[in-house]
Amino acid sequence: MKKTVFVTGATGYVGGRLVPALLEAGYAVRCLAREPRKLDARIWIRDPRVTVVQGDLSDSAQIAEQLQGCDNAYYLVHSMEVSGASYAERDCELATLFAEAAAKAGLKRIIYLGGLGEMGEGLSKHLVSRREVEARLGSTGVPVTTIRAAMIIGSGSASFEILRYLVERLPVMITPRWVVTESQPVAIEDVLHWLVRCLDVPETAGKALEIGGPDILTYRDLMQIMAEVLGLPRRIVVTVPVLTPRLSSLWLHLVTPVSTRIARPLAEGLRNRVVVNDPTVQRLMPHTARTVREAIQEALRQTEANEVNTHWSAAGALPGDPEWAGGTVFTDRRSILVRADRRAVFAAVGRIGGGNGWYAGDVLWRIRGWIDTLLGGPGLRRGRRHPEQLEFGEALDFWRVVGVERDRSLSLLAEMKLPGTAMLQFDLTPDVDATATRLTMTARFRPRGLAGILYWYAVQPFHHLAFGGMLDGIRATAERTASLPEPVLPAAAVEGKQ
Repeated sequence: MKKTVFVTGATGYVGGRLVPALLEAGYAVRCLAREPRKLDARIWIRDPRVTVVQGDLSDSAQIAEQLQGCDNAYYLVHSMEVSGASYAERDCELATLFAEAAAKAGLKRIIYLGGLGEMGEGLSKHLVSRREVEARLGSTGVPVTTIRAAMIIGSGSASFEILRYLVERLPVMITPRWVVTESQPVAIEDVLHWLVRCLDVPETAGKALEIGGPDILTYRDLMQIMAEVLGLPRRIVVTVPVLTPRLSSLWLHLVTPVSTRIARPLAEGLRNRVVVNDPTVQRLMPHTARTVREAIQEALRQTEANEVNTHWSAAGALPGDPEWAGGTVFTDRRSILVRADRRAVFAAVGRIGGGNGWYAGDVLWRIRGWIDTLLGGPGLRRGRRHPEQLEFGEALDFWRVVGVERDRSLSLLAEMKLPGTAMLQFDLTPDVDATATRLTMTARFRPRGLAGILYWYAVQPFHHLAFGGMLDGIRATAERTASLPEPVLPAAAVEGKQ
């Protein structure tokens, strides 16, 4: 077996896909996670070659200890979603601390996924930040291999989701001038290939390698290709000079699931031409990359087949459970008896949100989602990664899963714009009758000032419809599922099962 590789950002979009790719290539993997529970549902976590260590990149001494025994480490973190406007400063700080830890641990190489773009006065803050992180990672003498990429196309990536939502929802688009900027997108599968392959090519150490697919296209071209693949008419794109990055990010927030914190740096970066100018990567690691059309087709296939293994919305820090002791806390607790076992009830509970809806009062939920979007919150557009499976730490519409114990409980923390803190919790307990389950749903809200108190009393009249109806819908679904007869298997299948 090959030596252990250290991976930061394993709970993120690229890192969550890189780990299984490394395992397939024969490596053992040590994953760093602030919250290891976010990895509990990943299939690859059960591989004996995977170890998870809990830690924070701001603790350089701890990271140095955790790096012991590893020759190579992947640095796949950013702070856009967490730190807002100060993300660049935070990213540089963390990169410096990691570089110091790598030097103390005697690490032989750091592999970093950065961004394409030629240095100059016009380079966006986002791309400048990527280059500064490169420099900080190499500041202590540990060789750095930088893989520089433009837009990454893959199911669940932020760039792909923005492109898909714009094209699906807007037959006519008023856009900034950046739609005529050239870009060289790359499929996530090809990014993973080069990230893994560089470990076996010593010549890549200390080099910045530019990667991209075979197509150099404007963003307008990308939109038209997306429309063709989706089977939609050509989109009418009108460019205007007055749309600034700030206005563009607000527009992206309203139309797509991406928050303004992520949309702003992405919108700023779109004005820069990002194409491969240095062919070194093909000399050192020859590889035929997918075309844009092929990448989009595969991303859509995975989305439609519910095979989205990682999603942009699950990345970033996870807020801790709120401390409910002390102060005013409003509680709405409802309980119902379900004539089904806990497994069937939990499955019904786990289907809430996204395209499945909320069992009752869906119009009210949609109105609340629209209001939240207008206020700058996530609204309902983030949906859910999978229609039935829920993982700790992932987004569920404008909620975040902060607790999940299969067949026992589910806890959701509100990320919508609120004058306070809200949580929705489902608890399942077996009834005296072994064939029944007691389902209790508790909504808690800690108001922030008078506005919070007024908010609670304003929405309370709708709770019976939204929450009471939800419980009735969960009960009906669970009881119907539990009463379904077991499928009759063909004789061959029965024999093979024995």
